[in-house]
Amino acid sequence: MEAPWRQGGRGRGRARPGEGFAARAGAAARPPAARAHGSACVTAAGSSGETVSELSSQKKFDEIKKANQAAAKKLVEDQFSSSSEEDDEDAEVKQGKILAKTFTIYTSQTDGDASELERTRQYMNEAFQSGAMTCLICIASVKRNQAVWSCCGCFCIFHLVCIQKWAKDSVFLVSSVTDDDFGKKDYPWPCPKCRFEYKRSETPSRYYCYCGKVENPTLDPWLVPHSCGQICEREFKPPCGHKCLLLCHPGPCPPCPKMVTTTCHCKKARPVPRRCSAKEWSCRLLCGRTLLCGQHTCENPCHAGDCQPCPRVSKQRCICGRQTGERLCASPQWQCDQVCGKRLPCGNHTCEQVCHSGPCGDCPRSGKRSCPCGKSKFTLPCTEDVPTCGDSCDKVLECGIHKCSQRCHRGPCEICRQEVEKQCRCGKHTKRMPCHKPYLCETKCTKIRDCQKHQCRRKCCSGNCPPCDQVCGRTLGCRNHKCPSGCHRGSCNPCPETVDVKCNCGKTVIKVPCGRERTIKPPRCKQLCSRPPTCHHPTQEKHYCHFGRCPPCRQTCQKTLTCGHLCPVSCHDEALVKQRGSHQSAGPWEQLSEPAFIQTALPCPPCEVPIPVECLGQHEVSPFPCHSANPYSCKRFCGRLLACQNHTCMKECHHVTKLNGSADGKKAGPECLQCEEECTKPRPPGCPHRCVLPCHPGDCPSCLQMLKIKCHCKLSILYIECLKLTSADLKEKELLISCKNQCPKELPCGHRCKEVCHSGSCPLNCSQKVKLRCLCKRLKKEIQCSKIQEGRVPLECDALCKEMKRKASEIKEAEAKAAIEEEKRRQQAELEAFENRLKGRRKNKRRKDEVEIEQSSWQKYKNLIMLPVLGVAVVMVAWLMVYND
Repeated sequence: MEAPWRQGGRGRGRARPGEGFAARAGAAARPPAARAHGSACVTAAGSSGETVSELSSQKKFDEIKKANQAAAKKLVEDQFSSSSEEDDEDAEVKQGKILAKTFTIYTSQTDGDASELERTRQYMNEAFQSGAMTCLICIASVKRNQAVWSCCGCFCIFHLVCIQKWAKDSVFLVSSVTDDDFGKKDYPWPCPKCRFEYKRSETPSRYYCYCGKVENPTLDPWLVPHSCGQICEREFKPPCGHKCLLLCHPGPCPPCPKMVTTTCHCKKARPVPRRCSAKEWSCRLLCGRTLLCGQHTCENPCHAGDCQPCPRVSKQRCICGRQTGERLCASPQWQCDQVCGKRLPCGNHTCEQVCHSGPCGDCPRSGKRSCPCGKSKFTLPCTEDVPTCGDSCDKVLECGIHKCSQRCHRGPCEICRQEVEKQCRCGKHTKRMPCHKPYLCETKCTKIRDCQKHQCRRKCCSGNCPPCDQVCGRTLGCRNHKCPSGCHRGSCNPCPETVDVKCNCGKTVIKVPCGRERTIKPPRCKQLCSRPPTCHHPTQEKHYCHFGRCPPCRQTCQKTLTCGHLCPVSCHDEALVKQRGSHQSAGPWEQLSEPAFIQTALPCPPCEVPIPVECLGQHEVSPFPCHSANPYSCKRFCGRLLACQNHTCMKECHHVTKLNGSADGKKAGPECLQCEEECTKPRPPGCPHRCVLPCHPGDCPSCLQMLKIKCHCKLSILYIECLKLTSADLKEKELLISCKNQCPKELPCGHRCKEVCHSGSCPLNCSQKVKLRCLCKRLKKEIQCSKIQEGRVPLECDALCKEMKRKASEIKEAEAKAAIEEEKRRQQAELEAFENRLKGRRKNKRRKDEVEIEQSSWQKYKNLIMLPVLGVAVVMVAWLMVYND
């Protein structure tokens, strides 16, 4: 709430409640020329229509728009330029630099010790803190660019205009009530906070910095608000002869940091250098000074000021010396409660004083004494009383007007009983009545009291109406309390109450004027947040006290997963999850709303801890995430040695159950493949059979099969035990394979070998008798074949043979000629037939002319001969393949 005097100019020009801040700012900041020009444009438009071109109208509109925007921007800057609104992190860093710069000269004198600056630091922090600098008169923030005044008693800061009006109103109220000659006396005015009184001549009229050196200090963002930036140089309190070394600052000056050489209180210790602000010190030795009793010495440690009274107890006589008692040594003078009782000099009376020292004095009844009314004096012995004089008393009665009409008498006079014409206090009525009785009429005063609101309403008021005794009761600017003062004129005093604005935990508290607690930001608490964690962790992450929800927990989850490991990801008990399907749009024209997020606990992700896992066949060990760390197949062949001891398992890597008593991990298990191959071990030389057993360990059994084999001559088939054949030597094999028949092989000469079936080539000495013929085959002769082969017995033709040979050649020549002629005739016949066909002869005629060509015997019977031969050849080839296998 602002004071009424600050609301000037807000009557007719006040914005309507519905208008926004920017609109009010633009309207308030619009230049008068622009407003006048706008009204002129409207008038011209209404009278003569569009007389201005579109271009010039747009230009003027832009100028007015720029002016309004600039004014609104300036108003916003002024509105939010308070030093209390810089509360972000950058402002804190800047504030720290300004404070360090302000304390530099002081800390250089104290070797960096800033412990004595806490009170001054608090005032300076309030100068920067949001809402801390508040004018208690108008209950508004004190901004950087406003003129201020600081009280020298409580160092509270007020607006300069506010304190001027406060001083003027205070002096006016006091003088209007107490001063008959209004405005002539110099009444003081108090500080609104501490009530420190200032003279009327001390009313501030100009804006100075805190130290009072610079008038109207310039606004510098790198200085404390309302500071000139120079060294303070104010005298320390209490005065020590030194001056403040801080830069111009709010609040009280810190203690003097200068070093002085001083001794202790008792002056016994040697002088030592100490801070001027703490130059009074105690050496802690016994004081030893003589006390006021004159008998004992001070037993307290070295102290400041006078020694304390002697605490010892001793027997002391009273003043009159009649009684003796134990009394403190510090107070030897004491009175007993007995009356003196000594005989006075008159000899008739005794002293009536209580225990006293010195002589008792003369008798109080001796000398000249007056009568009760004081008109007559008598000289009488002290044993006689003074008689009355018999004259009238004439003492002024209590009414102050009449005198006592009785004769001289002892004791007080009676009340005044004379009847007089009395006027009431207000002067409106008169009445005869005893003088001692006051006369108050029943007429009520209708004058307005000093509050200028209520009538006096006191019966028979004298005209000097008392101050209004009603309570003001108006709501103060804080909007929380009502004015407790008596009814008065003008604005009420600021609310004297202060409100504690606390942080969330309540350990950090700042006091603000009542009414500012709704707008000021809570203080930043440096205490750690003490709220219980909302997740499963026993403690929260360390963070400062705050309002609202705690920040999301960033600790590792550490929940025990089903595998036994701890979850390594950040805490996910309060994860923000986008809510899906919460709202279904009515159509494409509906604007998409912001996605809604809900806070929910997410399950722990699968464990990703690498676990070494051996494959099923124990071939390799590979790291796998814990959630998928199950036995796996490495896709290799099993490779375990089967029971046959010859082959390995060719199955893909698989689990193998170890048999009891099997220590070798390379042997096949029941899950491995069973060897179904034949035995492939090498057979004995010459044995064509396979092992009758399937693949087996150890040596193969002896081959007992009958070997079907041809003899040396390849004509007979013999059946011999394979064992005998493979175990026999060369001679025995030669005999076993022989069929014992004559060798059917032909010698080079063409005769059959005469030897028994044998291996190798036959002997060349043929003894067979053969007939040798001549070349023409007419002559013949029997000769041994071996000799013929040697060429030792040639048989030549005779003459007859030659003649027969000549005739035979002639016959062959004749047959050849006949064949050639026959071929020519055949070709001629074919040519004629072809020509006849070309000429288109009739069919029956062509048939007659056709010449049949006789086929040869080979062409007639070749199909009948070739088919059986090919069939036999195929059968023989198939039989040979089967036999070789």
